[in-house]
Amino acid sequence: MELLAFCSSSPSFRVSSLNRKFAGKTLNSSRSKVFLLRRARVVRTTRKSKWKSLGGLEKGHLNRFKIDNLDRRDESRLFASLEGFPNGINSGILNENCNSYVVDGSEDLRTISERKHSNILIPGLPDESDGNSSSPITSCFWEWKPKFSVHYEKSGAENVKSPPLLFLPGFGVGSFHYEKQLKDLGREFRVWALDFLGQGMSLPSEDPAPSAKEEDVSEENDPVWGFGEEPAPWANELVYSMDLWQDQVRHFIEEVIGEPVYIVGNSLGGFVALYFAACNPHLVKGVTLLNATPFWGFLPNPISSPRLAKMFPWAGTFPLPASVRKLTEIVWQKISDPISIREILKQVYADHSTKVDKVFSRILETTQHPAAAASFASIMFAPKGQLSFQESLSRCQMNNIPICLMYGREDPWVRPIWGLKVKQQVPEAPYYEISPAGHCPHDEVPEVLNYLLRGWITSLESQGSVSLPLLDNPESVQYGTSKNLEFVKDGSRKSVRVRLFGDNFSVWSQIGSFIKSRIMELGIKSR
Repeated sequence: MELLAFCSSSPSFRVSSLNRKFAGKTLNSSRSKVFLLRRARVVRTTRKSKWKSLGGLEKGHLNRFKIDNLDRRDESRLFASLEGFPNGINSGILNENCNSYVVDGSEDLRTISERKHSNILIPGLPDESDGNSSSPITSCFWEWKPKFSVHYEKSGAENVKSPPLLFLPGFGVGSFHYEKQLKDLGREFRVWALDFLGQGMSLPSEDPAPSAKEEDVSEENDPVWGFGEEPAPWANELVYSMDLWQDQVRHFIEEVIGEPVYIVGNSLGGFVALYFAACNPHLVKGVTLLNATPFWGFLPNPISSPRLAKMFPWAGTFPLPASVRKLTEIVWQKISDPISIREILKQVYADHSTKVDKVFSRILETTQHPAAAASFASIMFAPKGQLSFQESLSRCQMNNIPICLMYGREDPWVRPIWGLKVKQQVPEAPYYEISPAGHCPHDEVPEVLNYLLRGWITSLESQGSVSLPLLDNPESVQYGTSKNLEFVKDGSRKSVRVRLFGDNFSVWSQIGSFIKSRIMELGIKSR
């Protein structure tokens, strides 16, 4: 979860099902690809690159709108070009129309109408009252750098033969945000959740830039760390950046977990997970992105862009300049206010009935640490990582690292368009769109996310002999599917819709299919 909305508020494109093939990697040294389908139902499909004429729309008129070339201006203009069609076309075409299915050019409305959303009953979270005990969580600290005790939580240590999972949190939260995964998935897997340096309970135990004036730390005024005149020796090169966090994750896996992991990240944690996998493919069995932030950092990286970096002599290191302190105090006073924190939580959770009191109290607790304000400033002014999100994704592709996408549809910050752009670049990656769910689907609908994650890992571990969740027939391979997952929560049954996208995904093929179906529908009504 993010405490600041860094991502575009551009329109979101709701896309259903198209042709798809699912590929993963085996877990042996050859990393050869296998189709993740039932053993008796292996179906290969061929990506279609040729557009069919749809009314007056020809291939040449549409190519310039390919999703991989979309920028924020393209997104805002996308549907404007279709205003001349009957009844208009808006974002609504990408949600409930045609029974939430997109059809190939060979299908008609009768075929569409025959398709129904099937319901799947999935397990709820462990309930002690039913004798279904959850896995206990252990809170730990790991000494990595001087004056830093990195906090993490773990569960399922007794599952020695199961694959390990590592969860990375978003900005402003910590390992506590994955409590529902640790308690549930810890019954089958070995699970860890990590606090990034500078966040959660991984804040320094001493002032990284102590003040030389004793009166600045009087009993009347709470000390604010990081704004002194000189950095402490241990904090001489400290900056809370993407490169620091991926280095932290690497050492944690090597020294604490001791073997390659499935790594799962939400928001900022998703970017770090992808970045880490790109730099350390030998330590990663697979990556799951949960509404991953597609960019982070504003200043140039001193290694990848040394000349540009020289134009910014201060980039998040300690001590913080006096001018930055003034700005930080203004922003921090606002963002750390309990009312603001509650408003942000209300914004990012689509279901306002979700209990967030514990998350709220843990965030508030972190903001009261004397190092919190300066840590926030260091993060905001830290340079970008050496690799961009797209570069990290490309490297993961080159190394055949399996990727799974799970995005909350109602996220107001990381809109679904960002996940769909990842899907466009990695067509073999399963893409699950969950609704209703916001920026933090793992906390809002943990039953659904745990079910999907459990199934994806099982499919990879079985080398494809077990099919992916929702992929239960050849038609699903070609066109994707949309199903309602039902579970019991707080004594009542709840339903959440999940859409699985095909690997021939294209925004414009969906629009074209919709236009054709509308023309056919109007023709039927006119008879």
